[in-house]
Amino acid sequence: MPRSQRKLIGSIGMIIFVVVYALVVMVVAQGRIQEAPKLAQTAFFLVAGLIWIVPLLPLIRWMERADRDG
Repeated sequence: MPRSQRKLIGSIGMIIFVVVYALVVMVVAQGRIQEAPKLAQTAFFLVAGLIWIVPLLPLIRWMERADRDG
């Protein structure tokens, strides 16, 4: 599969993942985090704001893989 197709598929997948992830984090934050102390809220949003990239790393590597000659 050419790199351009992988980038298109990967970009669509990333957008879908980030939207779903953001919705899940918002639901968790509305339900549990509002009653937590401010420090716990800060820690939650810091971690939630950064951890989304971990599941996307394999997809990004796949998207950036060089095309095979042949």
